[in-house]
Amino acid sequence: MTLPTPTLETERLRLRPFADADADVLFALNSDAEVLRYWDSPPWTDRTSVERFMVGCRRMEEEGTGARVAIERKSDQAFVGWCTFNSWNPDFKSASLGYCFTQAAWGHGYATESARAVLAWAFDALDLNRVQSETDTRNLASARVLEKLGFEREGTLREDCIVNGDVSDSWVYGLLRRDWER
Repeated sequence: MTLPTPTLETERLRLRPFADADADVLFALNSDAEVLRYWDSPPWTDRTSVERFMVGCRRMEEEGTGARVAIERKSDQAFVGWCTFNSWNPDFKSASLGYCFTQAAWGHGYATESARAVLAWAFDALDLNRVQSETDTRNLASARVLEKLGFEREGTLREDCIVNGDVSDSWVYGLLRRDWER
């Protein structure tokens, strides 16, 4: 079963499928060490990572396991980041949410606004009961985004990631349909 990547609009943002023209801005975002300081993988160092990312986007759509959208500001069509809804399991009625934004986009509410749109689409289009998200325990800005969206912190994964020798813990957050609908 395929799951077509949606095009969504919010007041300030347009969320759309990735296109080949996004390669340069995508590489710039994912090779920025400051952006990825709390990520579960190191910054990209070669452009083959862009192709693997794009293949992953297409694979999620074709296999019906999720959708990853590019996010641009409506006012100037500037790329500000991406949001992913993945690991959709129709049997368990569950999925995961993730996002990544350029430094210039930090502090403007774009993560909350775009994730809210993706969640609204997912809860409406799919028979979801639960969405999960994880964030590095040092990434307080991401934790605030999840909490604004109604996610509850459910636990800590101790020493969950080791990236370039840096050991970190992750918080696990969950959002249930009944909490989303409130």
